[in-house]
Amino acid sequence: MGLTATRTKPAAPRREVPKSRGGRPTKTAAIERDQRLIEVATRLFLDRGFDATSLDAVAEAARVSKPTVYSRYGDKRGLFAAVLRREIERWLAPLSAAAETQLSSASNIPVEQRLVEIGREMLTFTCGPDAVAFSRMMTAQAINFPDVAKLGKEEGWLKAVATTARFFDHLVAQGALDVEDTTIAAEVFLDVVVGHTHRMATFGTALEPKAAEKRMRAAIKLFLAGALGRADRVQDAPKRRSSR
Repeated sequence: MGLTATRTKPAAPRREVPKSRGGRPTKTAAIERDQRLIEVATRLFLDRGFDATSLDAVAEAARVSKPTVYSRYGDKRGLFAAVLRREIERWLAPLSAAAETQLSSASNIPVEQRLVEIGREMLTFTCGPDAVAFSRMMTAQAINFPDVAKLGKEEGWLKAVATTARFFDHLVAQGALDVEDTTIAAEVFLDVVVGHTHRMATFGTALEPKAAEKRMRAAIKLFLAGALGRADRVQDAPKRRSSR
């Protein structure tokens, strides 16, 4: 997968988790333990790849017992799914934030400018080194573990489409877009704006930032050529809204 292993520091002494009177970790301690496990597992998966990362190594690096890791995640696939779920949430956060910002922005801001802002955020995160590395691992494991592919689809792709579609619903209501199905429009938008660049990055042929920006802007212009509708319709949209 092209990921090189890094030399890890000797494991620190295992830290005991504070326990309640019943012998179980307190709620706060359990949350901290789970966060530490996910962070350690994320680093090891990125450094070593999926196949070379073991639950034993994660337990040692996170300074917890092996039974704790096995009881919490079951197997390596379960741990990887938990890591992937958190990473997807991180990737989607900028898209959601950008969409919310544009929803609350002034209606006189050009649609193209709004989409460029969203596209730029998407490129930054989906084509970053961590996102690319996890995309490679997820693709490699999807054949043997279909539930990993399902997680990527449902937690990543479909949520990204839904977020973008809601933003398009807003633009349609303003008369700024002319599309019948905003979900399909969102799928096309995501594909043409970041899909190609992300795929090239996973192949190891990422575009330079300036080239990626240029391509993103060109893709948005092509998208808008079909989604804006007739020029006279867009120009008359404010008049139609005021006459309703």
